[in-house]
Amino acid sequence: MMNIPFGDAKRQYDAMREELDAAMREVFESGWFILGEQTRRFEEEFAQFCGATYAVGVASGTEAIRLALLASGITAGDEVITVSNTCVPTVAAISAIDAIPVFADIDEQTFTMDPTQLEARISPKTRAIIPVHLYGQCTDMIPLLEIARAHKLLIIEDCAQAHGAMYHGRMAGTMGDAAAFSFYPSKNLGAFGDAGMVITNQEQIARNAKLLRNYGQEMRYIHRIKGYNSRIDELQAAVLHVKLPHLNAWNARRREIALQYHAAFESRGIRCPLEAVGREHVYHLYVLRVPQRDRFQVLLHTKGIQSLIHYPVPVHWQEAYAECRSQGACLPVTERGASEILSIPIFPELTDAEIEYIIQTVIETYEDVS
Repeated sequence: MMNIPFGDAKRQYDAMREELDAAMREVFESGWFILGEQTRRFEEEFAQFCGATYAVGVASGTEAIRLALLASGITAGDEVITVSNTCVPTVAAISAIDAIPVFADIDEQTFTMDPTQLEARISPKTRAIIPVHLYGQCTDMIPLLEIARAHKLLIIEDCAQAHGAMYHGRMAGTMGDAAAFSFYPSKNLGAFGDAGMVITNQEQIARNAKLLRNYGQEMRYIHRIKGYNSRIDELQAAVLHVKLPHLNAWNARRREIALQYHAAFESRGIRCPLEAVGREHVYHLYVLRVPQRDRFQVLLHTKGIQSLIHYPVPVHWQEAYAECRSQGACLPVTERGASEILSIPIFPELTDAEIEYIIQTVIETYEDVS
């Protein structure tokens, strides 16, 4: 029996040890650890990678959403529409500025925001939409953009799981007014700690984000607005600079593994993630929908395969967001899906033998619980 972790950051580090150690040593020897040359360089590189004009490094993905909202003019009392099938940080960023989260339901096939459910959630207080490009696939942005334009709403893309994902030839993060990325260690492009990025093509949003991340300082000790301490550090920027050139190859490997999973599972009736027409999925997560999900997960673990559930409890059912619970009546697909989804390992360093073992074990386990 093999023992296969859900993810293994050490494998990636071992493969790049020399290059990463040299980059970190350069930071240590420079004696400069906050908002220096490493940050400036990585911001330029990441903006170029995404095809955006501006990139602003911040402390985390959550902070990237919060500062993108503030930099775009969203304030307390404004309603922001997003999804409940997401990691809590998406909504935590809305709550952090005393804005009001409003949830739209998700598409049955992609688990991203369903544009057909969006318009009914708009009110006179609505100011922005946060589509979550979930599991590595973009939300269906064309109809969403049309609705946003018709109602004069801002769009802040949550790209925490979608580094390098494409939608009809456009990169995730370049379709709205601004976008937020997380570089949490487990992401497709991961740092060695918390780090995030705001990208935008709008100069004023970029300028506001830079002020907000650093106490509102335009220059040292000159504070134009009330801001925060939300800065990416030089060490994380250096690590990400080294990793960024490998991202396309890592995403290609994830897609290769996903294709092997598809080919094996679909013929057995296992419901696999759908890559919608016009989208290029980067498979941050590979999420199955299975009967008796909890039993299925236990059986996988007894056979040496670690799996996770993204996400077992929708945000509107979380105790911390009890005020949102009444919105569940509008979220039948979200609530149904939460009891069926299970994520299995998909990271670039999986070996061919491990992939084959995962495939065989998932099929055997599915037959056991069906």
